[in-house]
Amino acid sequence: MSELDRRDFLRYLLGGAAALAFDWGSFPIASALAGGYDRSVVVLGIDGMDPHLVERFVRMGRMPTFRRLMDEGSFSPLGTTIPPQSPVAWSSFITGHDPGGHGIFDFVHRNPETYMPVFSLSHVNEPPRVITLGDWTIPISSGKAVLLRKGTPFWKMLDRRNVPYQIYKIPSNFPPTECDGRTLSGLGTPDLVGTYGTFSFYTDDPQFSSMQVSGGAIYPVTVRDGKVDGELVGPENTLRKERPPLRAPFAVHIDRISRAARITVGGTALILKEGEWSGWARIPFDVIGPFHKLKGICRFYLKSIEPYFRLYVSPLNIDPSSPALPVSTPGDFASEIDKRIGPFYTQGMAEDTKALEWGVLNDAEYIRQSDIVLEERKRLLGFALDGYRGGFLFFYISTLDLGQHVLWRCMDENHPNHTPEAARHSGQIEEYYTEMDRIVAHVLERIPRDATIAVMSDHGFAPYYRHVNLNTWLLQNGYIELARGASPRRATILADAHWRKTRAYALGINSLYVNLRGREGKGIVRPGAEYEELVAELSVRLLDLRDPDTGARPIKSVYRTSEVYHGNETSNAPDLVIGYRSGYRCSDQSALGEIADETISLNLSKWSGDHCMAPDEIPGILVTNRRLRVGDPRLTDFPATILRLFGIDSADMPTSSREII
Repeated sequence: MSELDRRDFLRYLLGGAAALAFDWGSFPIASALAGGYDRSVVVLGIDGMDPHLVERFVRMGRMPTFRRLMDEGSFSPLGTTIPPQSPVAWSSFITGHDPGGHGIFDFVHRNPETYMPVFSLSHVNEPPRVITLGDWTIPISSGKAVLLRKGTPFWKMLDRRNVPYQIYKIPSNFPPTECDGRTLSGLGTPDLVGTYGTFSFYTDDPQFSSMQVSGGAIYPVTVRDGKVDGELVGPENTLRKERPPLRAPFAVHIDRISRAARITVGGTALILKEGEWSGWARIPFDVIGPFHKLKGICRFYLKSIEPYFRLYVSPLNIDPSSPALPVSTPGDFASEIDKRIGPFYTQGMAEDTKALEWGVLNDAEYIRQSDIVLEERKRLLGFALDGYRGGFLFFYISTLDLGQHVLWRCMDENHPNHTPEAARHSGQIEEYYTEMDRIVAHVLERIPRDATIAVMSDHGFAPYYRHVNLNTWLLQNGYIELARGASPRRATILADAHWRKTRAYALGINSLYVNLRGREGKGIVRPGAEYEELVAELSVRLLDLRDPDTGARPIKSVYRTSEVYHGNETSNAPDLVIGYRSGYRCSDQSALGEIADETISLNLSKWSGDHCMAPDEIPGILVTNRRLRVGDPRLTDFPATILRLFGIDSADMPTSSREII
């Protein structure tokens, strides 16, 4: 699935663990004294943790563990990437390269020949050889999930020195790189249907009857004699010529007196009261009759039974007990975890922000779903610590990132979507930070006293008050021209651009491309002087863009990728990366190649905090129990630092990587 049409792309982008010990005897340099390895390095990756908020909550006494680490060790902002998007930043953390070396420039790339958006992190190659028998298409060779990130992960060098390691949920590593250690994939891991996460909502509520949502599907149902029949819709059955989706029927029997319902699906019965979440249900899909099944897992939330029936079903996750796609190394590691702590979210972004944005879940319900994810992640952390005997341990937590994205408006009275409902949860982000402090305290209690620990984030956070519709600006200023008859109010560059008269276009959150002759399918800008003049002109004019309502300049920095990127992948980069000021961000419309009415508009969505801005606006954080060697640590310094902590020469790392601890 390398190219996506617009509808699939909207679904795809916005749909968009108890005790298992290592086989320590397999590591010849393990310490005989401790029964494990003689050096311990632990890195907690807390996505989106902001240094300014940490300082605030430390001063308030809400983060005593961080206060102790700061006093005993070091605290510093952490330089992030250009742009500071999670897949870009974590790829740099993994490889030590900037995007020119690892090739991840945005959540979204484009096929230069067709201009179609493509997912930046991975794709699935279908079997190249098949035979067709009637309605069946039978593969006679294997398909394969392919990781698009380039560069060598630092843990491959740990392999060479037999250093044991566990890496949990690290982003930008699906499918997981083949290696000797135990790893579990994170951000970039799709749900069972191949998207970032597609929820289902079954209801007879008329307000949802004709609603089309991204990141989810609304299924109208009818309550008859206290019963609702429905189907869970799974991935396409690629063995069928017409590729129909796999389906699993379910039934709901409603008990109005008890305000509860019994849900039967896949041989499992669940009883839920109104407002109650289920545990995981394993869902078998028949691929070839009852003898060949594809397994997924999902959670149910019974929102209400009357006056309207409302049933939310989480995205169908890959079942870790029998993964349909590789999610761990070794391949059976996910199944080992499942046996110890039960099923768990394998989907890369588990918190369902899309259901919140579309009103399927309200703020309180989203917070509960986020808490379920965090409770499960803490069980996984307990599993990791039970098996830790030294060596390297990385553990990733997503709660802060997704929570700040959709709940920033709750604590920020200046946000245009700071509603009375939002104000009721004004302390939720503070509570998330407090919980991160508790988690760090728990880790410190469990690891060796002489361990090196670093708590870090890939970027910080800022308010997102106003949209910048970059493609609208390009249209209004003559860089995009639409085909004859296309209405700007309903246009998309993918369907309506007159490419033979379009000089530049935006696709992705921070990316701007020149329609370059010889590179783009219908490029018109000549390489050389014409290209250089256009890039310089765009840079100057974008920096001078003004918000008509405030007079502020929304764009702080414009980066020429040929100047800030280094490595073999630079030729695939956008021509310019746009760095927005705090308060501004590219609109979703523009990121998807659409034209909006206004160049700058209010952000009234629940997605109210962000980090896709200029990197110096939202640095990450580094807190460690050791003294720092440098005053300006960067994400790209981590591979060299981790290797040197284990006495490994970091000469294979990029020359810009430094030892920071």
